[in-house]
Amino acid sequence: MASTALNPSFSKPSPFPSFNSLKPHCRITLPVLTNYRKPTPHRPPLHITNSLSDPKPKPATAAAATKTATASTTTTTTPETFLSRFTPDEPRKGADILVEALEREGVTNVFAYPGGASMEIHQALTRSSTIRNVLPRHEQGGIFAAEGYARASGLPGVCIATSGPGATNLVSGLADALLDSVPIVAITGQVPRRMIGTDAFQETPIVEVTRSITKHNYLVLDVEDIPRVVREAFFLASSGRPGPVLIDVPKDIQQQLAVPIWNQPIRLSGYVSRLPKPPLENHLEQIVRLISESKKPVLYVGGGCLNSSEELRRFVELTGIPVASTLMGLGAFPSSDELSLQMLGMHGTVYANYAVDKADLLLAFGVRFDDRVTGKIEAFASRAKIVHIDIDAAEIGKNKQPHVSVCADVKDAWKGMNSLLEKEGKLKFDFSDWREELKEQKMKYPLSFKTFGEAIPPQYAIQVLDELTNGSAVISTGVGQHQMWAAQWYKYNGPRQWLTSGGLGAMGFGLPAAIGAAVARPDAIVVDIDGDGSFIMNVQELATIRVENLPIKIMLLNNQHLGMVVQWEDRFYKANRAHTYLGNPSKESEIFPDMLKFAEACDIPAARVTKRGELRKAIKKMLETPGPYLLDVIVPHQEHVLPMIPSGGAFKDVITEGDGRSMY
Repeated sequence: MASTALNPSFSKPSPFPSFNSLKPHCRITLPVLTNYRKPTPHRPPLHITNSLSDPKPKPATAAAATKTATASTTTTTTPETFLSRFTPDEPRKGADILVEALEREGVTNVFAYPGGASMEIHQALTRSSTIRNVLPRHEQGGIFAAEGYARASGLPGVCIATSGPGATNLVSGLADALLDSVPIVAITGQVPRRMIGTDAFQETPIVEVTRSITKHNYLVLDVEDIPRVVREAFFLASSGRPGPVLIDVPKDIQQQLAVPIWNQPIRLSGYVSRLPKPPLENHLEQIVRLISESKKPVLYVGGGCLNSSEELRRFVELTGIPVASTLMGLGAFPSSDELSLQMLGMHGTVYANYAVDKADLLLAFGVRFDDRVTGKIEAFASRAKIVHIDIDAAEIGKNKQPHVSVCADVKDAWKGMNSLLEKEGKLKFDFSDWREELKEQKMKYPLSFKTFGEAIPPQYAIQVLDELTNGSAVISTGVGQHQMWAAQWYKYNGPRQWLTSGGLGAMGFGLPAAIGAAVARPDAIVVDIDGDGSFIMNVQELATIRVENLPIKIMLLNNQHLGMVVQWEDRFYKANRAHTYLGNPSKESEIFPDMLKFAEACDIPAARVTKRGELRKAIKKMLETPGPYLLDVIVPHQEHVLPMIPSGGAFKDVITEGDGRSMY
């Protein structure tokens, strides 16, 4: 996935090659050097050591250590001013060192739930004048909120939990962040070092538990390593393809007194050496040549393009190529633009999937050819030459073999190609016939829904929300039918408006993610479009919303069922209900549970709407009410998310008609 990067520098151009005999196995691997999150005024310079480990004994003094560290670095810069609470030579607890290390990284908000092994960290947080703790009511809520913060802002989200069950409650969030390439720094307390491995109270080997679902993790065994480990964690989380990093800190390390050495070099020379470097001009010229030879090109853009929205828009302006987005890429290119094909894939628009199926050139940028996009992989873009640009070399050729591949940051690649296109004024692309063909498909197969009396179509509820917010709200969702309808019917016109659990598909994500978004972007309208099944999984976070007085609007599409599973039951299991009804079987005519009472318990205004004619007024009241608000929108459970390409199917298998009122 792409991230913010340095301006590209190009080597000398070479002549255009011919692509008439291009085969799908010639790979161009171009790395890109990525500049992680921009430094804040408090951030110290980044020093990178030349070795992975330092076999020399530690210097006896802080001054000697600083001298040694500086001597072994590849870069040195003038330290930026940071005003510490402590004098330079004053010993302080490891927990205070940890908190100050976070401050030096520019952290202003954390999502932390205390426990026995993390109490020292929380005590240190109370001594910080710059870091605010937003107290979740469950550790999973905390890490999902940290994800919402990161997704909405582009900055690393920070969450803290205690050992044992506190740490294991972070697991779903770590897996979610890894799959969706979200920068997270998760800090856990651990039992004292002498008790590790003894099955002590609330001990779990969280480093081992999370090894395969984090980008990297640490068990801190020396208090003097804290400054370096924290700096490395933020660098790793934000550089290259972003992801989660876990730091496990034993309680005795938190309590130990030490004088921190802030200028320690980071020991990531192997990682840094593997970071991609700027793309070469001749390789970008090859891609431009492919575009000039094509008749039906399509851009297939994903989450890796969120940091390069401006470059993408300029590229489309210069070429006139239509854009299809993945679920994760929504907002990178404006959904309301005439060249937008909206979302492709299992529940993508017919015209987006048609475009990919008929394309002769597929420009796959910042994507990973996920199964929910491709369906039957052999049939996906089977007529097209494929160009794949991604910052992660492991994704290139993993699922679909490209004809040309570039391991690079798409931001740099687009800057380079835009520069070439602007210089080559004589290059004129005419894809008007292709655009007209796609326009006909849009007219023939628009997104649509049916109405049944005064029942509220869930798609209509999202359409009205889009109209009343002018497509400018930050939207979070849970997982299920409501998630797909929110992807289809809300028009995302900018990046980081759309927060959803894509790869993992974690129910319960929407409400806490909205908390993180509201903290990161306090001036934005934040709406959690949720389903009753997902909402109830982290309903306790209503308490956090109330206490923090976050102006989060919750639009609950309540159908009393696990809607997406019900849809599959309808289509593939003869509508046999296998534990997908979430109401009370003995009182099917009543709404159960009563979501309004959850809101009342947390002193949050709430209302229920059951009739289509009353919906617009109800949504308008929700948006105009100061502070948080819950609107319980009762919708029929028979609705299906359409279009739908069945799992493992191809474009020819697309379903565009029907719902749970019919038998299959």
